[in-house]
Amino acid sequence: MTITFSDEQDKIEVTEEIKAAVGAALDAAQAGLDVPACLNLLFTDNEGIRELNREFRDMDRATDVLSFPAYELSALLAECLDEVDAEYVEGKLFLGDIAISMERAQEQAVEYGHSLVRETAFLALHGTLHLMGYDHMTPEEEEIMTKKQEALLQAVNIGREMDGI
Repeated sequence: MTITFSDEQDKIEVTEEIKAAVGAALDAAQAGLDVPACLNLLFTDNEGIRELNREFRDMDRATDVLSFPAYELSALLAECLDEVDAEYVEGKLFLGDIAISMERAQEQAVEYGHSLVRETAFLALHGTLHLMGYDHMTPEEEEIMTKKQEALLQAVNIGREMDGI
């Protein structure tokens, strides 16, 4: 997966280890598409993500991750790709945009007792699965998405007890 990283915050260092873990997790997610893909990933702070949340979701609060899918999907992207007017960038399917609050990621890493590397990879993967049509609005959807996230993170050695790749 090709990821265009943007870092618009200066509170938490986005290390190469974090980028590598994010890349590994998203490469694993892409495997289900059978087509090379790309997306944009913005690292921001709590105020930056609050502004995005307010502007695009009418929610005036910070959150950990926001996803902006490129397509309105009737099913998982892998199942309905031929039904969307797909956009390709340099031969790669454009999935959309993700924003992560690094401040929130740091807080949650401490809260959940794992590394910032693992939390950031998890949030990026969570956002990517949303771009690919996964959701967690019902208990059934949440169970499917949670299992998918954990399996993909384990597949690239980024489990809850691990510090990343």
